[in-house]
Amino acid sequence: MKIIFFTGKGGVGKSTISAAAAWQLSHNHRVLIVSLDPAHNLGDVFNVSLNDKKHKYSDTLFLQEIDLQKLSRDYLKREIDVLSGTYRYLQTLNLDNYFSVLKYSPGIEEYALLTSIETIIRQESAFDFILFDTPPTGLTLRFLALPRVTITWIERLIQIRRMILEKRYTIHRLRGNLDSAETILSYREDDDDALRRLKKLNENYQRLNIMLQGDTCSIILVCNPDLLSLKESQRLMSGLDDLKLPLRAIVDNKVTEESSDMAEYVEKQLRNRTAGIPVQRIRFSQALTEKRNDRLFDIEEDLTHLVSP
Repeated sequence: MKIIFFTGKGGVGKSTISAAAAWQLSHNHRVLIVSLDPAHNLGDVFNVSLNDKKHKYSDTLFLQEIDLQKLSRDYLKREIDVLSGTYRYLQTLNLDNYFSVLKYSPGIEEYALLTSIETIIRQESAFDFILFDTPPTGLTLRFLALPRVTITWIERLIQIRRMILEKRYTIHRLRGNLDSAETILSYREDDDDALRRLKKLNENYQRLNIMLQGDTCSIILVCNPDLLSLKESQRLMSGLDDLKLPLRAIVDNKVTEESSDMAEYVEKQLRNRTAGIPVQRIRFSQALTEKRNDRLFDIEEDLTHLVSP
């Protein structure tokens, strides 16, 4: 299975390019395309109504749009349930007042997105390709950075949790078994719910990080022939370099005859930073969702070579 992320500045045409690539790939492969962008356009491109469940468009092409707000709520509720179940004494507090504010905390959307991506990749292994239409650059870089950041924090938390268990065991030997109707203390790693969960999270994020940096993952940058798009693309490329994530191709989208000189300039600047990475130019068309000659898109350029070696 191959994973492809289409990323770039808002409005450059990521949804159209990723949808066209999915449509072309589905002629010979089983493909799932997932929109992670809060400003969903995937359903509009295919002229269907989508939600967070897979929609069968054809025998080999499935579509899905992730509801970021619902995803964030579900993520918070799941974490609250785990916390309340592990630490029963917290039930005496009014946690609802605290967690009703947490949904606005920095990082919640990124973690919710990352959890969704990890779940989709793990559960949808029957597909040959999974394509992700991502949010604009800033949010995309933040959630792509989370596996490495989270692994660092989890490894530190595991160390702290082990220290806590050691201290508990020392107290246990001095004073006997400490328990009550509310709390039962664990002294072995295998019996400690918090440590088991930390280890499981570490395994999941380690696996996801290896996948993101591996040969089966591709990131395709979509840009437009203008200076703002160029600057945003350069920032994104710097971020991908820092994260050691694989930029595989660049698509210069919405190029017209009038903008061809600017397209040459933008492509030259990007090539200077990415020797050997293919750059493909896509002409601008007004008929992106019109079906002609059994083709869903008025994009005649073959995109499959960019994502399928």
